[in-house]
Amino acid sequence: MTRTQGDAQPPEKSYSLDHFIGLYEAKDDPWDNESKWSDQRKYAVAMASLPRARYRSGYEPGCAVGVLSVMLAARCDALLATDAVEEAVVQARSAAAGLPHVRVERALLPAELPTGTYDLIVIGDLLYYLSADDLQLTVDGLLTRLEEGGDLLLAHFRDRENPGGYDGFNVHAEVAARPELDRLIHHEDEWFLIDVFRKRT
Repeated sequence: MTRTQGDAQPPEKSYSLDHFIGLYEAKDDPWDNESKWSDQRKYAVAMASLPRARYRSGYEPGCAVGVLSVMLAARCDALLATDAVEEAVVQARSAAAGLPHVRVERALLPAELPTGTYDLIVIGDLLYYLSADDLQLTVDGLLTRLEEGGDLLLAHFRDRENPGGYDGFNVHAEVAARPELDRLIHHEDEWFLIDVFRKRT
């Protein structure tokens, strides 16, 4: 199915924290990030898509159980990974144990964005849970914290069962429309979408 910008609408309200807490109460790894082949592929493609071998300071909101965080840690001098759910934070901290340059903290977007700036921001399977207003606030906040010349990587699920739904296509289109960003890399397949943008200097 051909997609066009605006062909599906974001949720009227952002998914609640209670929704995500319930997912972790039902299952330690709600999205099977550690075992699902499509996620293993997505993470591998994401890591291969990072244009630079090394980054000074990385930020990964919505880190879930920390599978991608550990991979990003190998490419960053310092990494801040956050999630809104305390159980996810506990698991991500365990995954990153022994990596002193990685901090894992609890934070809810868009209200609790960090105060620092970063030359790499990585967002996976997060933005389509946000209302239009919260998406705008979140992207505004992220781009304020992304340094000039810094890279923003987005990796989001494509909904194969409901191809007209609000998914990675729509949120990536929203970010791609930002005038301060240049798209460097685009990958799309039946399962996921990956884009890398660079903030103009």
